[in-house]
Amino acid sequence: MRKTDMKSNPKVSVITTTYNDLDNLKRIITLVKQQDYENVEHIIVDGGSVDGTVEYLKLAEKESVGKIKWMSEKDQGIFDAINKGIKLSEGDIIGCCFDEFTKKTVISQMVHIIEKEKTDGVHADLLYMDGERVVRTWKQGQGNIRFGWMPGHPTLYLKKEVYEKFGVYKPYYKVSADYEYMVRILKDKQVRLSYIPEILIKMSHGGTSTNGLKAYLNSLKEGHMALKENKIKFAWFTDCCRTFKVLLQFVR
Repeated sequence: MRKTDMKSNPKVSVITTTYNDLDNLKRIITLVKQQDYENVEHIIVDGGSVDGTVEYLKLAEKESVGKIKWMSEKDQGIFDAINKGIKLSEGDIIGCCFDEFTKKTVISQMVHIIEKEKTDGVHADLLYMDGERVVRTWKQGQGNIRFGWMPGHPTLYLKKEVYEKFGVYKPYYKVSADYEYMVRILKDKQVRLSYIPEILIKMSHGGTSTNGLKAYLNSLKEGHMALKENKIKFAWFTDCCRTFKVLLQFVR
């Protein structure tokens, strides 16, 4: 991409999607507030919860002094909800928070390296957790999407101009819209990412693409469709490389 200079102290939009999960939402809002980077807006996209989420968000918005924006309505799934959050975003850099930052400096580190290396975004290492037990260690460094490499989506923060150029997520991918998007933006090396070789996010294992063998096979099937849609030659080879890299995460 053609690089544009970001303004000093760029705003970061952190998107959280939720549905009838009030206790976890309260925890995530607290974690975002605890980040030491000041210029953050937290965007919460609720799928129409009936567990007190809306009432809580009304109070949180008043107390946040412009730091929290939210909406509540039915959606077509998590990626449709993320798209709504992107549309609401006013930040120069956009990322998501669904689980846990490992420390209070995560966002400031991400902003710093994007500014220092003048890249389009950043990614880092990731742990998948089952309670206190580590299930997978996502540590892929830099690489080529055609050889099975991919950033850990929960660690991916991108400049808003990436979404302006390449569009948003495709909700008809139920479990692999994040993978399709990364293939789309990275296949021709138009988007350049910085990498922080450090575990910055802990993610709960058992989501739509990680909850057992059946879920992974569904993810792989959609991933193959994403490769074909983006005209990646020898998609089966990329599938094999990607599967091998995922298996290595469990070995770690």
